[in-house]
Amino acid sequence: HVQLVESGGGSVQTGGSLSLSCAASPHDSRDPEMTFSDYCMAWIRREPGKEREGVAAVASDGRAKYAASVEGRFTISKDNSKNILALQMTNLKSEDTATYFCAAEPTGCMSPVQALGSLSLYGNWGPGTQVTVS
Repeated sequence: HVQLVESGGGSVQTGGSLSLSCAASPHDSRDPEMTFSDYCMAWIRREPGKEREGVAAVASDGRAKYAASVEGRFTISKDNSKNILALQMTNLKSEDTATYFCAAEPTGCMSPVQALGSLSLYGNWGPGTQVTVS
């Protein structure tokens, strides 16, 4: 199991930028040593009353995939030396308002398509951070 903690959410005006960060650590000191570089990870958001939406994901081989709604505006990055997943968001729109969750699957995933499209893949989730664009 992996503990995930998001940070960096907040309120911003339309057209502004925000950076989210997700720090990963072993859930229990007795857990096997983390191999963060193998993890399949994603940023997933949820608006009140709507289904969860995969925003950006990075597969075990490092390839990334983005939802069409954020392509060209958001950038996902994974720092394997620091066990951190980041999401740089630019040109934010009101429809980006949501709670953003970091998710991880230590067993990895086969492709960026799977990483973004199969939300049930993820067994570890952070508590979420709110992003509000107005």
